[in-house]
Amino acid sequence: MTPPVPAADAPADRRRELRADCSACAGLCCVLPAFAASADFAIDKPAGRACVHLTPDAHCGIHADLRQRGFPGCTVFDCFGAGQRLVQVAAVERPVADPGVAAAFPVLRQLHELLWYLTEAAGLPLPAPLRAEVADLTGRTEALAAGGPAALAAVDAAAVRAGAGELLGRVSAAARPGGRDRRDADLVGAVLRGADLRRHGLRGAYLIGADLRGADLRGADLLGADLRGADLRGADLTGALFLTRPQVAAARGDGATRLPAALERPAHWGAAAPVRTRRPRRPGGRGGAAGR
Repeated sequence: MTPPVPAADAPADRRRELRADCSACAGLCCVLPAFAASADFAIDKPAGRACVHLTPDAHCGIHADLRQRGFPGCTVFDCFGAGQRLVQVAAVERPVADPGVAAAFPVLRQLHELLWYLTEAAGLPLPAPLRAEVADLTGRTEALAAGGPAALAAVDAAAVRAGAGELLGRVSAAARPGGRDRRDADLVGAVLRGADLRRHGLRGAYLIGADLRGADLRGADLLGADLRGADLRGADLTGALFLTRPQVAAARGDGATRLPAALERPAHWGAAAPVRTRRPRRPGGRGGAAGR
């Protein structure tokens, strides 16, 4: 049996390229998608029409108050850096509804999201053959993402993601040996407060509105899990696999929620609480609360 290859540090520069940078974009996500008045958006907006809050210089006029103004859906959207990349490739200088750009944008976003997962996978302790498969798929996905608008529009993104899903499933199994598989589980509104979910396979699980306060999700696979409205206050997601910013932003957390190092804490969660170190128990003593 081939021994696992030690984990490598995830390329920080690559992760930065896979984060949305609105300052380098042209408001594509404020023009191209459609959205309907709902709990996520305060108004209707057809596809290809600029949002009424988009300024002439391609900035959001209410960015600092999106949630308060009824646009929480905007705060959880992430193009994974596809916007700024497409703007550079297509030389877009202002918000436009160009059909070619409109067709390419969702494809490139999916490819960038896949690259986010593959970059994470490359940093896990995997057997050499599996690591080679990850590297090969990363190269092929990078090549697709490097195409122009016409080439991107012709990519069957669903097929690419389907093939990648099988590989990432094997990566997950190798990275969390002994973990329970609860893939696609219906856990809507489930009371899982304080639950031990370490290394659980929660890929595609429906955790909408679930009570996960204080739950231990270390090393759990959360690829595609629906965390909308899930209560993650005090939960520990350290080392959780394939978690993304949109998933985190759609959930409810607090200063005590612990996240993987690659993810920023959503502003509406509040500041992170200081990490307390446990005091060693005294010989023969019962120990205090910190030692339990």
